[in-house]
Amino acid sequence: MSVDPAERVLSIQSHVVFGYVGGKAAVFPLQCLGYDVDVVNTVNFSNHSGYGRSGGTKTTAAELNSIFDGMETNELLMPTRLLTGYIPGAEALTAVAQLAQKLKATKEGLIYLLDPVMGDAGQLYVAADVIPVYKDLLPQATVITPNWFEVEVLTDTQLKDLPSLHTALRILHEQYHVPHVVISSIPLKPWLLAALPEHIKPDADSLDSNEYLLCISSSSSHSSKDRLRPSIVHAQCVPLIPGYFSGVGDLFSALLLAHFHPKPSVNGPGTDGIPNLNDIPDTIRTTTNGIPTPLTTPSTPSPICTPSLLPLPSSSSSSSPSSFSTTPLSTAASLALHKTHSILLLTHSSAQSLPYEEREPTDDELDALEPLRRTRRMRGRELALVRGQGVMRGDVKGASEGRELVFWDGFWDL
Repeated sequence: MSVDPAERVLSIQSHVVFGYVGGKAAVFPLQCLGYDVDVVNTVNFSNHSGYGRSGGTKTTAAELNSIFDGMETNELLMPTRLLTGYIPGAEALTAVAQLAQKLKATKEGLIYLLDPVMGDAGQLYVAADVIPVYKDLLPQATVITPNWFEVEVLTDTQLKDLPSLHTALRILHEQYHVPHVVISSIPLKPWLLAALPEHIKPDADSLDSNEYLLCISSSSSHSSKDRLRPSIVHAQCVPLIPGYFSGVGDLFSALLLAHFHPKPSVNGPGTDGIPNLNDIPDTIRTTTNGIPTPLTTPSTPSPICTPSLLPLPSSSSSSSPSSFSTTPLSTAASLALHKTHSILLLTHSSAQSLPYEEREPTDDELDALEPLRRTRRMRGRELALVRGQGVMRGDVKGASEGRELVFWDGFWDL
């Protein structure tokens, strides 16, 4: 993949000395894909919180503003893309929000990927006072990458059925004016499995839907005729990999930003590459399988790492009907999903080869008695980014049976 030399990412998120979460999981992949990256750390910790013990400090709002002012004074604020992740407090987040607003106002075409890192599995791991700040920040974003729980928090909507998922996406697109939304790890609950088109459901041989997550991309439509269908939705199921991993969302968001290349609507220039739902021919909208024609990619992964990769087609410049079944967002999400999953497979494989004492199962009582037991387990499951750099650098060749997000025909009609 060739990146314009003028492309530059400003990454504002956490930093750890050891391991790969936050900026450590995001900056190297962006650099592997050809981006210059300017890095601002919102925390400086020895390691991530999964270890149970850590040292370090949080960056204050005053310190962040001092960094931003110094960059501006020296004319060093030159990003074409902005990436924000973990920011633990409202004051610090407000400082970042003010910078984002300034950059969006002064940098024409700036792409802002906002990862609203707040919590998971029903629990916040930031102060609750960040929630209203994030809501105010949403209209500045080009793309957001919340998890299931964060969607519920941002939209005040419990996701319990398809109508509630419709409601949440409408709120994000219509109330907060977010053009592009990717939810990368939705538990495949029975109601969601039942709603999925057959071509998106897990293989018939996979009887347990709990072994899968769903990734959804949703790009809003410009057309005023699209009130009943406010966005174009793509989706794909992803098999779960056993074990606990940290930094996965940070890696995914960075890869999504790297691969997101907006283009105008076929009916004329658009904003942030937002497609027009009416541009999709009826033969695509009403198809019974919704599967796009397989597309090929121009390059092959580096031989540095060759794990079992999930085959994946990439984007195409073709204007044939099949090309309308992808959007710039779904293409980027497919590549990000594929590469993230491949890195997790490599990480899991590496962890399985470690001595038993470094891969013992979780046991809270034993971990409390011997904290280093937990440390050894966490250490062995740090993302294998350096070993997997070949995966990140190359657009992977493959066929349609891979993990490409596919058009969810009739999503808004259900």
